[in-house]
Amino acid sequence: MRKVQLSPKDLKKINSKRGLMALLTEEPYNVRKSLRYYNYESSLKKLQVELIKLQTWGIANNERIIIIFEGRDAAGKGGAIRRITERINPRHFRIVALPKPTEEERTQWYFQRYVLQFPKAGEIVFFDRSWYNRAVVEPVNGFCTNQEYKIFMNQVNDFERMITESGIRLVKIYMSITKEEQEQRFSEIKSDPLKQWKISPVDERAQELWDVYSLYKTKMFEKTNTKIAPWKIINADKKITARLSAIQYILDSIPYDKKIKV
Repeated sequence: MRKVQLSPKDLKKINSKRGLMALLTEEPYNVRKSLRYYNYESSLKKLQVELIKLQTWGIANNERIIIIFEGRDAAGKGGAIRRITERINPRHFRIVALPKPTEEERTQWYFQRYVLQFPKAGEIVFFDRSWYNRAVVEPVNGFCTNQEYKIFMNQVNDFERMITESGIRLVKIYMSITKEEQEQRFSEIKSDPLKQWKISPVDERAQELWDVYSLYKTKMFEKTNTKIAPWKIINADKKITARLSAIQYILDSIPYDKKIKV
């Protein structure tokens, strides 16, 4: 067995309650992986404290905040949102993951059902996929016409300008993974009875349509990565690093009072 050399600082981490829990959940025991998880948990806790400060500031100042998470299927959008929201006040945030539009909604202005989900004063709304479905998922899978796609692309920047001019803070995050990582995650999901429900017919075709997704994704960034509503692209092949990066970007994007006591 290869001997693992640990610094006194690392030994202290492993001998802590959190470190031992991380070590004992791995079979076979993996000290290096346990240390990485310990460091991740420590960093996550610090960032979550800052998220509480951000939310407290937002409530006190009647801020309205929208945070969009986009990305390929299995990119880790939901997992990132769960880590962001697990410590903040549940009465002042919502997670929105809309199903496919109803027949009635299909007759409405495309953005209408998303506007209905916008935050009230002191609230944060997280969109697990958003109006950007029409930029990538819908045209790739034939869920909208080419004319509907063109209208969306012509309107979306003006729509977001109106959002920000109304005083709503808009943060856009794209979780990016490689084709190989997506394939691996799909395999893991399919083999796990607790996660199999996550696989949809759209997911089943994601690998086959990879290059088409890439084409529409590139068009989306070229058109909608604007000064007033820029995209933050996060490499999400490593889930724990991506989650920390997403939280840090949110904290950097919103000028909350960092001196708030929690």
